[in-house]
Amino acid sequence: MFQVFDMSISEKTDTKMTVRRFIFLSLIIVSFLSLTALMAVTLTPGGLTPLDLFILLCFMVTLPWTIIGFWNAVIGLLVMRVAKNPIEAVCPIETGDQDGPLKSSTALLSCIRDEDTESLEVNLSAMVSHLIRAGQADHFSLYVLSDTSMDDIALQEQQMSARLSERFQGQMDVIYRRRSMNTGFKAGNIEDFCDRWGDDHDFALVLDADSYMSADAIVSLVRRMEANPKVGILQSLVVGLPTDSAFARVFQFGMRLGMRSYTIGSAWWQGDCGPYWGHNALLRLKPFKEHCRLPVLPGKGPLAGTILSHDQVEAVLMRRAGYEVRVLPLETGSYEVNPPHILEFIRRDLRWCQGNLQYRRLLSMPGLKPVSRAQLFLAILMFLGSPAWIGFMTAAAVLGMTTDYAPYRADTGLALFATILTMVFAPKLATVADVLARPDLRKAFGGPLRVVTSVFAEILYSAMLAPIMAVAHTLFMAGLIAGKTIGWGAQARGVQRLPVALAARKLWPQTLFGLAGLAWVSTQPIDLVWPVIPVAIGPLLATVIAVSTSTKMLGKLAIRSTLWRIPEETVPPEELADLQLPALTQDPLPVPGKQDLVRGDAKPAEA
Repeated sequence: MFQVFDMSISEKTDTKMTVRRFIFLSLIIVSFLSLTALMAVTLTPGGLTPLDLFILLCFMVTLPWTIIGFWNAVIGLLVMRVAKNPIEAVCPIETGDQDGPLKSSTALLSCIRDEDTESLEVNLSAMVSHLIRAGQADHFSLYVLSDTSMDDIALQEQQMSARLSERFQGQMDVIYRRRSMNTGFKAGNIEDFCDRWGDDHDFALVLDADSYMSADAIVSLVRRMEANPKVGILQSLVVGLPTDSAFARVFQFGMRLGMRSYTIGSAWWQGDCGPYWGHNALLRLKPFKEHCRLPVLPGKGPLAGTILSHDQVEAVLMRRAGYEVRVLPLETGSYEVNPPHILEFIRRDLRWCQGNLQYRRLLSMPGLKPVSRAQLFLAILMFLGSPAWIGFMTAAAVLGMTTDYAPYRADTGLALFATILTMVFAPKLATVADVLARPDLRKAFGGPLRVVTSVFAEILYSAMLAPIMAVAHTLFMAGLIAGKTIGWGAQARGVQRLPVALAARKLWPQTLFGLAGLAWVSTQPIDLVWPVIPVAIGPLLATVIAVSTSTKMLGKLAIRSTLWRIPEETVPPEELADLQLPALTQDPLPVPGKQDLVRGDAKPAEA
């Protein structure tokens, strides 16, 4: 006598995810131990001194994110190249009836604070207009949720909302609400919406002031949410809008290359414990209201009180409640505007830094999934890696000044350096490999020569930018110990030249770090230190980089050069036509003798 055991679809899915997570964890552990051992072997021939131990410890702290990024990229590339349907392979949820009518009500939440209402109105008007043309507007309502602190801007917001309401009267409701106090920051803004209107809608699409989504992308998220009642948060893959900022153009090109392989790779093992990035994502309102209210951290100081980085906490709370959090790694229809200059980029990162460090108090929260705890822990390590890197580089420089490197192994050191460098740039290189292997993507990015040239230039740019950011993170975390905080102010979005004095005042620590690095490099054998020259040059030129990449002139030259091109520039989607983006109206700069580059395959905020 025997029994037939028939596993349910849910059980099979759970087993598959358990296997995937075991494989990924094994890869992380083996890689971590191997690289740590390789560093130890490099340092130990002459015996481990206290300085050697400090170098080894700093190196170990920097490893987790490097290793995770590498394996996410490798897995992502394999999925992109091998899977018949890469999206379905990592986000196996029902797509819903693509032709039938919507059955739900969705609130579009435009969360703003002291923003430029002119550009905001253009974005919101275009989104609503496209939903009307798609015949879906009666299933949506627009809420302009203001936390604006300045009365003159609030008046402009009211006037803008009144114009939108009049324009779309009878087609979509437009509701404006301004809070007098910025309690709870953005999470508090959305919480207030939930308390007032959450019962009137099934879903909410969270939008930042710089968010823009096509009607197809919005409706696709809603259809998937309707068809999958256990999905609590569905995050779209957000890409940068074509930009006339030189700083943002190079940065978002690198992000565009890195994010696809990274996101697909991470979704492969995270599965239903996916990320929520706080915007361009659909929320299921009932469980979000009931389970995702953020705790107020007890105590005093910058890491107590309201949680700044709310999104990942809301994701783990949604998962704790039994609902899935998924990311849909499609690169179409979901956009944002990246910071236009380096000071705004630093300020945004420091806000994330303070918010992520608050997660330390949440690691012991009862009922969290193991993957959720790991995500919170890794979010903390993301920024702790910066002071560890600074410590590693400083200690290595001291080592170079006090020894002749004779006690250390050059062969294993060189192998370690090459391995780490490969792992750091793996997410970008993985997507580049996929782009070059596919004729449609080669053409979309402007042709193989342009792609390769742009990638090498972006890698050099990233190598110079990374130490600038590391110094900013390290000094900020030191300030947190002394009680310094950053809060949540208005964000700079438009292209405007940074004053030299402001940039110099904000970036003098980076300049000093660069001077010290250059002085050290000049005392060392060039054949040993040439790979780290960008580490010194980037901070040394921080002010020059900040000011020059914030100018409209360099932005126009970058566009006309056709380098760092993204697919939306090669064939501008119809959904972007209403935005009148400068990056899509500039004529490219002709390059004599290199026509294949053109044809393809045939006011500033202070940090």
